[in-house]
Amino acid sequence: MDNKAAKLKYKANSFEIIKPGDYVYCGVTKKKIPLEKLTYWNVDLQEPYFSPKEVKIRYEEIMSKNFK
Repeated sequence: MDNKAAKLKYKANSFEIIKPGDYVYCGVTKKKIPLEKLTYWNVDLQEPYFSPKEVKIRYEEIMSKNFK
């Protein structure tokens, strides 16, 4: 690939490539995530995460908004 951002549709156990590319941006930190390393995402929010740390950050943000 040409080191371009991909566009994906996140599914329960997989993702579909809508626009080919090499990476996506983490929904929390905006770090580049190479597609071959992409492991964490949220189907409802349609966003990827760099690691479990970012998953936890997003979860805590959502929970704090829901209980205010």
